[in-house]
Amino acid sequence: MSLKIPNTWKLVRCQDVVDVRDGTHDTPAKVSSGIPLITSKNLKPEGIDFSDVTYISEFDHQQIEKRSRVDDGDILFAMIGTIGNPMVVEKDRPFSIKNVALFKLGESQVVPKYFKYLLSTQFLKQQLDVATRGGTQKFVSLQMLRNLIIPLPPIAEQKRIAAILDKAEELRGLRRKALGELDAVVQSIFIEMFGDPITDSKGWSVSQLRAHTLKIGSGATPTGGDSAYKETGISLIRSLNVRNGKFSLKDLAFIDNEQASKLSNVVVKVGDVLLNITGASVARVCRVPSDVLPARVNQHVAIIRPKSTLNEVYLEQMLLYPSFKQILLKTAEAGATRQAITKLQIEGLCIPVPPLPLQEEFARRVGAIEHLKTTHRESLAQLNALFASLQHRAFRGEL
Repeated sequence: MSLKIPNTWKLVRCQDVVDVRDGTHDTPAKVSSGIPLITSKNLKPEGIDFSDVTYISEFDHQQIEKRSRVDDGDILFAMIGTIGNPMVVEKDRPFSIKNVALFKLGESQVVPKYFKYLLSTQFLKQQLDVATRGGTQKFVSLQMLRNLIIPLPPIAEQKRIAAILDKAEELRGLRRKALGELDAVVQSIFIEMFGDPITDSKGWSVSQLRAHTLKIGSGATPTGGDSAYKETGISLIRSLNVRNGKFSLKDLAFIDNEQASKLSNVVVKVGDVLLNITGASVARVCRVPSDVLPARVNQHVAIIRPKSTLNEVYLEQMLLYPSFKQILLKTAEAGATRQAITKLQIEGLCIPVPPLPLQEEFARRVGAIEHLKTTHRESLAQLNALFASLQHRAFRGEL
């Protein structure tokens, strides 16, 4: 693996210019409130997500700090699962880390922003792909990160590269922010038209979900598990494809007609709402997009097929509403051995059912917002391509 760089640059081993550490290897006791314990899942492209964290005691936090104190200017990097998402720390609160690498640059030869962008280059990803371990759960070790070979230009050039990529990243951030604001608009319209679905502040008719559905059911893993998956064929929807209000095509699996015939009781149709019913992603909800059909679901995903009295857009947004989401999560946490929601529990959910014309008007408004979101996503895709091109050239000294 080689990288062509200018004569004034050097190729160095990461550990020779950066102090590379990782977070705690222990599992501190959870507390109801305290210091956030940030793990790989909390590192997002837009920053650290504190909305879904475990809290630990001040004492445990202090013990972790002896090994991996996090300071402003340090860089965090997810070591498990979705590896990467590097970010420069700008602390507004104390926190500890687990399953997260900590790059401490201090007074080193490396500019933090330059190093952050470097960590997401294809050149480094190729090195990590060679070294990455794990079957279903990918991970990189501390030594793998220490052994990374990185291009190191003079400090002034590092700052120039970081400034150029900062401008491109700022544009991407604005587009992502706009998409997030459109999601908030949908929720605002929902509360304006229907009120809180748990308190039923508008006084709608309330009934159990089973009364307004044609089907509620989950599937199974095909015989042979992952080995049964094909390059093309019938889509097999898994929990990783179901996001909150969005279907992810990433890692969509496919099965052949023979395997699909064994799952004929869970054929997915246009208008179905998908609900994750087990595991860490329990209670995530989205509508199925037509372009993944024909499809089946595995045992971790439930199909909810509404009757004509219940619009699927209204149903999806109701299940996504924060107060209703909490009901789903509490239901799942009551499981005997793991987080799970049963078919019977889904059928018994009490839901407000506004007049159908009002539901359809809501769906029309959401459709208009989704059209705007499509435009923003296309623009973001173009910005992502521009950023990738700049990044490719930057770390070869071609800017």
